[in-house]
Amino acid sequence: MSPDSVFFRGRQAVLLTKHGKEKVIKPLFEQATGCRVIVDQNFDTDLFGTFTREKSRPGTQLETARLKARKGLELHGVELALASEGSFGPHPVAPFVPLNIEIVLLLDVREGLEICGEYAGSETNYAQQLVSGWEETERFAKIAGFPSHFLVIRPDHESHEAVVKNLNAWESLREAFEKCLAVSACGKVFLETDMRAHANPTRMKNIKKAAEDLVRLITQQCPACGTPGFAVVETRRGLPCECCGLPTREVAASVFRCQFCNFSREERASPDKIAPAGCCNNCNP
Repeated sequence: MSPDSVFFRGRQAVLLTKHGKEKVIKPLFEQATGCRVIVDQNFDTDLFGTFTREKSRPGTQLETARLKARKGLELHGVELALASEGSFGPHPVAPFVPLNIEIVLLLDVREGLEICGEYAGSETNYAQQLVSGWEETERFAKIAGFPSHFLVIRPDHESHEAVVKNLNAWESLREAFEKCLAVSACGKVFLETDMRAHANPTRMKNIKKAAEDLVRLITQQCPACGTPGFAVVETRRGLPCECCGLPTREVAASVFRCQFCNFSREERASPDKIAPAGCCNNCNP
């Protein structure tokens, strides 16, 4: 989409964030759409959940992003809102590898559009460890990328109320470690990486990738009506195996659909494209 898009040109979009996400979202979105982003840093987005578990997320990752976007619309009286939400957990294929999923959502209540950019990958320092000594703490911190990547520390376990955040200097980390150890019931402290965007440069890069994906989706306009966000809504598997020729679990076709006029189009893989035998249930059961 060109910057003079009739959908977004001259409009205003609100972004609620207290963790600096506007640094990577605002310039990308404004350049791609010709829309001005209003950044609201005063609303406490921790009310929608914290990575350190003081506040549970009210719904799924996407549902929470929608709540953030709608709160922005409510507070600023505009028709466009952006929202970012991240999650961390085990990789579905390799459970011992952490997975970061970032989404950047655009909600347009005037046009009835919802467009969601996404990044999913293992490029993260997400980690936790229960330690009893300073040498263990130092080792964990160095692997986590400290001090450019902040740490969080608390006594005993991951839910202890005496949590210390905003640790980004060796002196303050040592002081927090000693204080937590002094009040620990089991002689240990719980260390974890701080996953808030402003405290974690690696995560901020992944949020930027999700914002870039949002811009990519915005540029995909419906061939029938020109509405942005002409995106894949369904994938059909069955790409033939390179060895036996039977259908595999690899994607053979993708279905795109317009949110506005409901026009759809199927894009099939090229006739000469085949799946590796490793993806075939017949050759590699």
